[in-house]
Amino acid sequence: MRLSGSIKFAVAGVVFLLVGYFTLQIFEIKIDANLGSIFATKLLKYKCSLAMPCPENHFAFKMASGAANVVGPKICVEDKIIMSGVKNNVGRGMNIAIVDGKFGNVLDTKVFDLWSGDVKPFIDFLKTLKDGTIVFMATYDDSATKLNDEARKLVGDLGSSSISGLAFRDNWIFVGAKGIQSKSPFEQHIKNNKNTNKYEGWPEVLEMEGCIPQKKD
Repeated sequence: MRLSGSIKFAVAGVVFLLVGYFTLQIFEIKIDANLGSIFATKLLKYKCSLAMPCPENHFAFKMASGAANVVGPKICVEDKIIMSGVKNNVGRGMNIAIVDGKFGNVLDTKVFDLWSGDVKPFIDFLKTLKDGTIVFMATYDDSATKLNDEARKLVGDLGSSSISGLAFRDNWIFVGAKGIQSKSPFEQHIKNNKNTNKYEGWPEVLEMEGCIPQKKD
């Protein structure tokens, strides 16, 4: 009787240990799965750090205007920074990047000082653009003082709705295209207003991201 009781006790102990072991194993598997999901989410990165991936046959972009007269604008296309202060290719005035609408290749980057410079080089450059090219524009400090009607019309022909109202030290970012048949959905404009400016003498930085349809043959 004593032996039988000891065996039952031993069997019960073994069962208890086995149940505990398998419970811990299942618990660890669930923890590993949850951690894997968390780390996968954190490591997931889309082009130009967009919140969501772009559809097929679209170019990802993200851009920001300049901040007062301190930090220059930044333009990213297809996960490549093409203009920024770090690259040392931005400056006061209108910052422009030209991208091939079919392949997404960067064709050119330019800066036009429209505060103390001449507007003619800006106009001449816009007239050289070929159909299908994508045009990124971002202001830094002031980009409107030297703008005239001809320059504004040329930018309007690229799809801008706000260029006619761009004024001294306004912030403005825009993506258009040569030959576009409608107004661009990629445009932001904030007025220089001493009552609402974030910085003394300048409005807040503008940021924009999106997906641009690839040009078809």
